[in-house]
Amino acid sequence: MRAGIVGASGYLGAELVRVLAGHPDLEVCVLQGESSAGRSFGELYPGLACAAKGLVIGALDCVVLESCDVVFIALPAGASQGIVRELVGKVRCIVDLGADFRLKDPALYEQWYGFAHTAPELLSRAVYGLPELNRAALVGADLIAAPGCYVTAASIALAPLVAHAVIEDRAIIIDAASGTSGAGHVPSATSHFATVNENFVAYKVLEHRHTPEIEQTIGANVVFIPHLAPMTRGILATCYGRATHPTSTKDVLDLLSTSYEDEPFVHIGEAPPATRDAYGSNNVFMSARYDERTGTVVVMSALDNLTKGGAGQALQAANIALGIEETTGLSVIGLNP
Repeated sequence: MRAGIVGASGYLGAELVRVLAGHPDLEVCVLQGESSAGRSFGELYPGLACAAKGLVIGALDCVVLESCDVVFIALPAGASQGIVRELVGKVRCIVDLGADFRLKDPALYEQWYGFAHTAPELLSRAVYGLPELNRAALVGADLIAAPGCYVTAASIALAPLVAHAVIEDRAIIIDAASGTSGAGHVPSATSHFATVNENFVAYKVLEHRHTPEIEQTIGANVVFIPHLAPMTRGILATCYGRATHPTSTKDVLDLLSTSYEDEPFVHIGEAPPATRDAYGSNNVFMSARYDERTGTVVVMSALDNLTKGGAGQALQAANIALGIEETTGLSVIGLNP
């Protein structure tokens, strides 16, 4: 099957090229990106040149994209709505890695993203692309809203605890740190090496736009504080919830293990997870503790923000939608050291 990538010059677009390079059933045939139109992908990313031999990044052209079986759109928030409206029903499967179709309430886009949604009629059609929590709905989906890195790390960690009423469904604290690649390919004053190096800082405190998406996904009220860490890849989310009743670390770990026992990419262990263990893979590593003194449940999750938090998860969801074995093209082997 033919695959197209819109936003191919960004980090998520490049990661899509990387993970699709090993896919036996999907071939990247179309690369598009306005900022790099006319340049060969290999020139832009020499280390990935062999994964996209001969492919030149073209300008956005929906007619060309109609020749694809699946189109991955990796654009900033607000940029994919018009493209999806043009392609839906003409392409077998569209996977939007941006935020434009993740929220079901169009009013939330004005509140948290600052723009009015131009295709609200498609919000109910879009299937949320977090396989571990929404697998059945993804089968045969023609429009997938793939969640981002922060939401994936927090939701996979917290969803079983909320669903089984182990923790209260309000004022759950999510303290998460991301690598600089989460800020995208285009540098800014806050992502410049001189700013990030030997620095650790919180940002968008109590106003991060992923807050309503986490709440929608797990069905609970959260306090979300993101941080920028001096690393390239990775998300580490440490989540705190007030226990509804006395429990134990063993019971919490057992619940997580049971909830995800058949999941190929979710790994539960006693040791606190580390972002380096997930580097380059589609894995999520988790652990948990119960603090008897304060009645607090702590869950920790680590993943690669560009893979399981981005391109890998988008491919995982697309595999399910297209009837391909879910793990195809996705690695459970990280880079070490």
